Amino acid sequence: MDGDGSRIAQARHLAAAFLTKVRDRYGVPVAAATVEIVQLIVSELVTNARKYAPGPALLQLRITGAVLQVELWDSNPVAPAAKAPDPTRVGQHGLEIVAAFARTVTVEQTAVGKRITADVLLAPDTA
Repeated sequence: MDGDGSRIAQARHLAAAFLTKVRDRYGVPVAAATVEIVQLIVSELVTNARKYAPGPALLQLRITGAVLQVELWDSNPVAPAAKAPDPTRVGQHGLEIVAAFARTVTVEQTAVGKRITADVLLAPDTA
C-alpha cells in the first residue's frame, strides 16, 4: 500500500471481500459482526502505518483454525505504545481500538520496520 488515503478504504473493502469469499466458497463460519470488527481493525492499522511509517506497508489476512490473523507490516521500527484511556484525548486511540476488539495483539520488530498482528475469532458464538 502506498501513501494514498484511498488505500484505507481499499484495505477495508479487501478484508470484507476476503471474509465473504472464505465464508461463501469454503464454508468457513464468519459472523457478520466479525466482518465489521475486522474492517475497523484494518482501518486503524492502515491509518497508523500511513501516518507514521515513511515507506510502504503490507497487509496480510490469514485464517488459522477459528481465528483470522490481521497482520500489518510497515517500515517504521518504532512500536506503538498504548496510552491510558482518556475520552477527552483527540486521536491516538488506534491501538486501544484494535486491542479492544482483537483476541490478542502482538507487535514485533523486524529487520526493517515492525509487524503488528491482531487475532480475531471468526465466529465467536461457535468458538
